Amino acid sequence: MSIFNQLFKKTSPQQGIVMYYLIAIVAAFLMLNLPYVHKPGVHVNPIDTLFVAVSGISVTGLTSISIVDTYSTFGQIIILIILNIGGVGVMAMGTVLWLVLRKRIGLRERQLIMLDNNRNTMSGAVKLIIEIVRAILLIELVGALLLAFYFYRDSSDIQYALMQGFFVAISSTTNAGLDITGNSLIPYADDYFVQTIVMFLITLGSIGFPVLLEVKAYIKNRIPNFRFSLFAKITTITYFALFAFGTIVILLLEANHAFQGASWHKALFYAMFQSTTTRSAGLETIDITHFSDATNILMGLLMFIGSSPSSVGGGIRTTTFAILILFIINFRNDTNSTTIKVFNREIQPSDIQKTFTVFGVATILTSVAIILTSAFEGTKLSFLQVFFEIMSAFGTCGLSLGASGDGNDFTKVILMLLMFIGRVGLISFIIMIGGRKDPVMYHYPKEKIQIG
Repeated sequence: MSIFNQLFKKTSPQQGIVMYYLIAIVAAFLMLNLPYVHKPGVHVNPIDTLFVAVSGISVTGLTSISIVDTYSTFGQIIILIILNIGGVGVMAMGTVLWLVLRKRIGLRERQLIMLDNNRNTMSGAVKLIIEIVRAILLIELVGALLLAFYFYRDSSDIQYALMQGFFVAISSTTNAGLDITGNSLIPYADDYFVQTIVMFLITLGSIGFPVLLEVKAYIKNRIPNFRFSLFAKITTITYFALFAFGTIVILLLEANHAFQGASWHKALFYAMFQSTTTRSAGLETIDITHFSDATNILMGLLMFIGSSPSSVGGGIRTTTFAILILFIINFRNDTNSTTIKVFNREIQPSDIQKTFTVFGVATILTSVAIILTSAFEGTKLSFLQVFFEIMSAFGTCGLSLGASGDGNDFTKVILMLLMFIGRVGLISFIIMIGGRKDPVMYHYPKEKIQIG
């Protein structure tokens, strides 16, 4: 038995997930150092290569270097492979590899698959992974062909059209936010077709794989008397409520600022796209440094919420935010105030506890990161730049006000840690840090304290 197998057997499933993602980052780092990955004459510092590797595996999109100016076509293809590994999930890609090699998928592997996809049961885990991988690749392929055909009409260069189409489609679907134009999607600010396709791809990648599979089952009507799960209902409503809220507020805040002079439909698409991209995508159709501080703070908070569970994105997730809001709405100052009723169902008390744990840890984590980064950067970066970049890294979004490129190595390390935690998931991270705990065998007398 190899030393790695012995090491994995001694770790908890949560620690195993973290170790697999660390191995994936090391593999991505090595892939980005292969011959012919960089353009001739280009030298990249190891810390910047590691930053791109972490950003790719966590599908964040923050970079300290320019992708288009640094990497060759071969290097860009390597980046696309890394994005798919990170987007679909390390355990999902591992499962596909195990199936191809006809390796037996044991109990340990099924536990890891279950945790990596936020499932509560190991039953049907492998079948789920196959469906997820198949769905993601199909979405990417359809999006890439549509975009490539459209780009070919403009350039008449088949190689450029295919490369640009596949890069935009994969970057959008995996919510990676990387681009090979050097200006994100700003060159397509007047192109509503490209923006609409990209927004659809971002939504399909970030709304959650279980939701997509439930919609697929509903359309095919394979299950008699099919009913959407509570998870799908809460996730979908919260996702589109945040999209609508972000669109309206950005439109109002920038009407007499960044959008001044723009037609109503162009301003609307600007607002819609930026609201969509804050879920976890990181692409942009307008230079966000032109936005007001109020808009960038709002976008930072939307990135903190992030995408849905079991998706390609990070953040505290839409369900966490929804349960927090529902808890406040349902709160009463009595012993039954912990009950949350929605859609003729009651949410499990353990899920409510997880919600507040995730929110509390995320708040502390990002606050400490902001303080440390501000301390080490001094006056080089403004507070808004630091706040925005930290929220973007934690939400694995990729939007930037320049801190990733202008920050020092310490800032890059903090951002890499946040991107990694955002991709692994806060629940796995919290359990990994806390370790295994023995069950409580006794209780102390309870006593009330004053709150608020």
